[in-house]
Amino acid sequence: MPFPRHVESVSGTYWAAHPFRAGRSCKAFARKRYIKGSFMKYEVERALAIETVSKASHLCEAIRKELVSEETLLKKDKSPVTVADFAVQALVSLDLHRAFPADPLVAEEDTLDFDTEGGARLRDRVLHFVRAADPGVPEAQALSAIARGRHADRTARRYWVLDPIDGTKGFLRGEQYAIALALIVEGEVVLGVLGGPNFPHSDGSKGCLFAAVAGQGAAMRALNSPREERISVSQIADPTQAVFCESVESAHSAHDEAARIAAVLGVAAPPLRMDSQCKYAAVARGDASIYLRLPTRADYEEKVWDHAAGWRLLKEAGGEVSDIYGRPLDFSLGPTLSANTGVVATNGHLHAQVLAAIRQVLSPPH
Repeated sequence: MPFPRHVESVSGTYWAAHPFRAGRSCKAFARKRYIKGSFMKYEVERALAIETVSKASHLCEAIRKELVSEETLLKKDKSPVTVADFAVQALVSLDLHRAFPADPLVAEEDTLDFDTEGGARLRDRVLHFVRAADPGVPEAQALSAIARGRHADRTARRYWVLDPIDGTKGFLRGEQYAIALALIVEGEVVLGVLGGPNFPHSDGSKGCLFAAVAGQGAAMRALNSPREERISVSQIADPTQAVFCESVESAHSAHDEAARIAAVLGVAAPPLRMDSQCKYAAVARGDASIYLRLPTRADYEEKVWDHAAGWRLLKEAGGEVSDIYGRPLDFSLGPTLSANTGVVATNGHLHAQVLAAIRQVLSPPH
């Protein structure tokens, strides 16, 4: 998918030719190519993140349709999602490196998997799909793009964080999964883009893309449309009217404890269960008002790439996010949220009440 000549943005309308494929720097793009509209902070990064996550979303659906079958589901074969993970990481890494060659990328996958038994076949399948989205890319360049995600300088002032496929089982089932990309500058998540290929848009179409920049609000567009609309959290302040959002898999969050918390709050509606950071999008758009990710074991540390993009989206939509003790999420400590325990995300109006209910349910008896 080429970079659109006409890019709609919540901050203005811009006309641009594609600068990245020609190897021009984004600084030159900002200086020479934006000839209409006011320039906003991180606007170039935002445009590129939207482009590459959109391409990755289409690539994921192509991989899923070609590789996922009833047989793979019956056998619980995760190889299609493995191919998608690698292909998306390569695609996004290539785009970012062309535009911002000095920016490290922190991501999950590593080409060491290609050295295992069956690794050559995996590599060939990944390259096939990468080249479908980015024709002509050399093998060495594609493999290097994947590897740079696992060998990044996490002490850098500025770096990108990617979860290429967030929601493995949602991907395989054809349900909710996300491509999550965020930019961290001096320990703060300043930009987040989420692609939800199966997330329903308000116009009835399938597939949504969400974008947010610090201080600039949150926006949504249909996956195949450049038109954006602002989104914001629900205004519900009575927990009995709230909808909970939680993971499908009980291994990811303690469902029994969440049910007890919901009972304390008087929540009557059944939980909205879905995989991936699409839960952040659901709260940001007002489909739900509470998202809990309660720790299932004491030593578990949440991964930065599992929350960064969704965190920024929800904050910009007017919501609140903390850990179960009310502490802000700290993205400055490396690949994990090591200073935090669990995640509590709400529309903001309910946050204090939810934290109080968590304390009541999770506090040890005296």
